[in-house]
Amino acid sequence: MNVMRTAMLLAFMTALFMGVGFLIGGKGGMMIALVIAAGMNLFSYWNSDKMVLGAYHAQEVDERTAPEFYRMIRDLSANAGLPMPKVYIYDNPQPNAFATGRNPENSAVAASTGLLQRLTHEEVAGVMAHELAHVQNRDTLIMTITATFAGAISMLGNFAFFFSGNRENNSNPLGFIGVLVAMIVAPFAAMLVQMAISRTREYSADRRGAEICGNPMWLASALAKIAGAAHAIPNQDAERNPATAHMFIINPLSGERMDNLFSTHPNTDNRIAALQQMAGEFRGGGSTRPSSADRSQRTARSVPNAGANNPWGRGSDEPRKGPWS
Repeated sequence: MNVMRTAMLLAFMTALFMGVGFLIGGKGGMMIALVIAAGMNLFSYWNSDKMVLGAYHAQEVDERTAPEFYRMIRDLSANAGLPMPKVYIYDNPQPNAFATGRNPENSAVAASTGLLQRLTHEEVAGVMAHELAHVQNRDTLIMTITATFAGAISMLGNFAFFFSGNRENNSNPLGFIGVLVAMIVAPFAAMLVQMAISRTREYSADRRGAEICGNPMWLASALAKIAGAAHAIPNQDAERNPATAHMFIINPLSGERMDNLFSTHPNTDNRIAALQQMAGEFRGGGSTRPSSADRSQRTARSVPNAGANNPWGRGSDEPRKGPWS
């Protein structure tokens, strides 16, 4: 099913990309767009994860540079039956996280420094379990390919005026109207695809993530904190790369809170309510109980402030190893 869904997405985004080329340059533009789209399909499959990680200046960490965070991902991956992904941290005060990669064997999870600083150990575990659920559900390939194509379609639409707006373009069958469609409608259609994908996958990842970490309320509490902070703390990298917004656990762009057609994520309150219902099922014995690996992470504590022993990166007497420390 996931293979078919990915193939359908690639076909639709390729057709949309070709349509923009046709509106700008007629048949010739469409053929050029087809060649570019074919190259983008191959490039996106192999390299889109690297592009996303690079856009957010994410740095890979290991058990030496971020010991407790790395071990948390290792334990959660074992709970989920997943191979160990690459682990990244990116320097941003907004608490958020995302996953990327073409399959579970070539996946990566990334958390912001703001997430590690503002959330408790249990809440971080809930967030990262959610991201591992995306890896297990093979959402990450669809997410990264969509981000690449949506960004390219939007950029192509922005350049439409320069290609054919200053002269009479006989190769464009719709003239200036075609340019307007390329500039407005095509990027809007790509945005709708992002929204549809994100809104349908988040509830599933929430539920599976709660199962992986063993406590739905850890993720529910994290979502409440992240949603409030994401609205108040700007993420400039996300604002420069809006096509990647659907990849995050909470929309990193400012001003997005409504659960409507134009929201990249479901309403946070609705997600929390679903997790609360799931917590009731846990208490009633209707779901799998946490494993010993989950229980080992239950000691409640917040990430210490600067100057204290920071379990995510370095001890107070150790040299700095990155922006997370």
